[in-house]
Amino acid sequence: MAAPDPARTQATTKVWLDLTQTGLDDAYDQTKYAPNMQQVLARFASKSEAVRGRLGAPKRFSYGSSAVEGLDLYSSGIPNSPLVVYVHGGAWRTGIAKNHAYAAELFVRAGCHFVVLDFVNVVDAGGNLSVMADQVRRALAWTYANAVTLGADRGRIYLCGHSSGAHLGGVLLTTDWSPYDLPHEVIKGSLLTSGIYDLKAPRLSARNAYMNFTDTIEHELSPQRHLAHLNCPLTLVYGSLESPEFQRQSVDFAAAIQAMGKSVRILKAEGYNHFELAETLASPNGFLGGAMLEILGCEPR
Repeated sequence: MAAPDPARTQATTKVWLDLTQTGLDDAYDQTKYAPNMQQVLARFASKSEAVRGRLGAPKRFSYGSSAVEGLDLYSSGIPNSPLVVYVHGGAWRTGIAKNHAYAAELFVRAGCHFVVLDFVNVVDAGGNLSVMADQVRRALAWTYANAVTLGADRGRIYLCGHSSGAHLGGVLLTTDWSPYDLPHEVIKGSLLTSGIYDLKAPRLSARNAYMNFTDTIEHELSPQRHLAHLNCPLTLVYGSLESPEFQRQSVDFAAAIQAMGKSVRILKAEGYNHFELAETLASPNGFLGGAMLEILGCEPR
């Protein structure tokens, strides 16, 4: 009897649900499911530059002492306006606020302020996702504390995030704000798109090569495990062309929220991959743009 082939065994062994190691690695590798990723990311940057050409440069504010701890404010010019905080994606290791301003014009024209956060990438943080979580928490706390200076209504702060930014957005939604001296309802409403809401599966994937996942980080930064702190309505969106894991993450998160009796709706965008879906945030008729305006109760102009 021939000895088992280790390579074949590894290729067929399930490591997560019905996925082999290769299948799981692919499910957290956007290049496998979004072959036009680089083209769309280039459009994010060029469209953001075009928006600045029409709106002018944003006001830059620091929420911390390090150079990366800043945010860009695109102001509606209307006092006491609602404010949208946008947390960009990039697999936790890429992306800057400057290249994720492409949706700013839609919300500014609708009478809202639009803030894009900058924060360290996880590689520069030594693989420590807690550093990123701490920064986005402090950024939101700073925004709330300085809402009047920004011309915003601190009672109407909304959250929007995509991909790893949706994960960080989920962390914000499930944070206990008591140590920050903030109200539990600091976020009025939220839209999270194509996110990761439990870190168990990505910890088992190839992403673990650049992430320093620990038991503590996995637990503390898995939003799905801290739903007691969710205090606002949440809309979750994912694309039909996303990987099976990115689809499952949204579906499971929604089910867990529903089981807690909290407010959530989940939308499936047919025919969109991970990046194409994010691009629709810039249009009032886009899947995400329309959904976010509905959350805000604003009309496009």
